[in-house]
Amino acid sequence: MNPIQTRGLSKNYCAFPALVDLDLEVQKGEVFGFLGPNGAGKSTTIRLLMGELNPTAGSATVLGASPRDVAHRARLGYLPPDLALWPVMTGRDTLNFFARLRGGVDWKYVDSLAERLDATLDKRVGELSTGNRQKIGLISVFMNKPELLILDEPNAGLDPLVQHEFWAMMREVADEGRTVFLSSHTLSEVERVADRVGIIRKGSLIAVEEVAALRRKKTRRIEIDFDGTLKSSDLAAVAGIRDLSLLHDRLELNFDGDMSRLLSTVSSLVHLRDIHTQEADLEDIFLTYYQDES
Repeated sequence: MNPIQTRGLSKNYCAFPALVDLDLEVQKGEVFGFLGPNGAGKSTTIRLLMGELNPTAGSATVLGASPRDVAHRARLGYLPPDLALWPVMTGRDTLNFFARLRGGVDWKYVDSLAERLDATLDKRVGELSTGNRQKIGLISVFMNKPELLILDEPNAGLDPLVQHEFWAMMREVADEGRTVFLSSHTLSEVERVADRVGIIRKGSLIAVEEVAALRRKKTRRIEIDFDGTLKSSDLAAVAGIRDLSLLHDRLELNFDGDMSRLLSTVSSLVHLRDIHTQEADLEDIFLTYYQDES
């Protein structure tokens, strides 16, 4: 059985539909990225999977059990987005507390996790920065090697070097045949580690794709400053241009085509002064590729 499976899972807050008819299967041995902007329904989904909320309609199973069952909790690791720890306890005291709840852990493995994440365990949690508190939370999730890890926006406050180590840890979990459900609004984070991605928007799942397919759909935002005269029709033959805006000396567009073709076409017509390019944010990708579904 799949570690996570939902059928028609829905949740309304009064008349507001926070989650609508979610049909989702997360497979054993994968990192599944759950993508969406803030307010899309990601945390509502996770709270339903954790049994913190009752669904309005539909059903879900987690490790073959109802989310409200207790027996499967020992096989599950969960990191909430608003991690709250005891401020007067040290990091090691905190991990000791969680370890006793879970029936004991391999402390050599815990120490290796702390070393990999460069975590401070001898200070009181209340004295730690947001990122260092997050490290304690991550260790508590990984330390008993659960079959399923559910991580809700886990990158809060982590510096880039620690993020890379964290990504490696998630991939190791999947390589061992265990499963990670990673909720995020950051496309670049999910791209690095996920095998498949589910995209949620306004409470509805609008796509489930292999990461390779998602990469092919990714677009870039490009701004070109130029001297000369340029018309929109001059670029009609360049494939991959979307949402083009042409000012008197600036060209702005979303682009997923051949960059050399675009630049050679523009430079043959005008003098290029400057080029700015950046990965389009998640909302831009939704608007570009999923207008019909949304």
